[in-house]
Amino acid sequence: MSDATIRREAVMDAGTAGVRDYVELLKPRVMSLVTFSGLAGLIAAPGALHPVLAATAILCIAVAAGAAGAINMWYDRDIDAVMQRTRGRPIPEGRVAPGDALAFGVVLTLGAVVLMGLATNWAAAALLALASGFYIFVYTMWLKRRTPQNIVIGGAAGAFPPMIGWAAVTGDVGVASIALFLLIFMWTPPHFWALALFRNADYRKAGVPMLPVVAGERETKRQMLAYTVLLLPVALAPWFLGIAGTAYLVGASVLGPLFVVTAVRVWFDRTDRSAKQMFAFSILYLFLLFALLIADNMA
Repeated sequence: MSDATIRREAVMDAGTAGVRDYVELLKPRVMSLVTFSGLAGLIAAPGALHPVLAATAILCIAVAAGAAGAINMWYDRDIDAVMQRTRGRPIPEGRVAPGDALAFGVVLTLGAVVLMGLATNWAAAALLALASGFYIFVYTMWLKRRTPQNIVIGGAAGAFPPMIGWAAVTGDVGVASIALFLLIFMWTPPHFWALALFRNADYRKAGVPMLPVVAGERETKRQMLAYTVLLLPVALAPWFLGIAGTAYLVGASVLGPLFVVTAVRVWFDRTDRSAKQMFAFSILYLFLLFALLIADNMA
């Protein structure tokens, strides 16, 4: 932990933390996409769930995702204080005490898992616990600071929500929900490596072995392009498996090649501009695919 962080924690007045600070701990922008994918899995699943129970299930996914983000901020507070992108977070700035952030995350995680089990079924609760544990222990505490494959393996945590939403309705894990899992799993590396490319100096300074830091920009760009190409058939799987309709098929057929084009532009661009554009488009890509999946199943 850096001396600056230690000094900041030593003088911290935990009483100054406000509601906005605790909301920021939940990483609301990340949480919103995770929650939306969980909603897509719930709506695409065969069967029906009472609207109140469905809303509860989505709330549990959102709360657990946010809680995992809070624990991530607690554990990564030393490197967050070094990186320009994260040094304004509540813990590095001294607005929330580390212990309070940890307690906040743990309580919310346990509450979300228990409520999911009571409101829907324990299969969904078990998957929710697995996703949270994977993000906290496997990605944050084990992989992130040790291997450039951190986001490839650890990215599985963010791929669980559609499967959790599916299980909340069905009580099990079907082939179609695994396809939705794989969609996010394959999308995650090019999404985060685009960010890592234009934040390379930040990660290098913090000592985080992201792929651009360890293998260089050219190898990172090559793998990003490979993943976007491999993602093309994966994104079509929901249609082949019968959980998506024509709107999704058309959307995936258009959005997939566009995603590949963004990776090609990154390959040829020696500036950060294309990487920033690819990162922004990757979020839109996943959001639109799940929006089309929801629309097809509600039509």
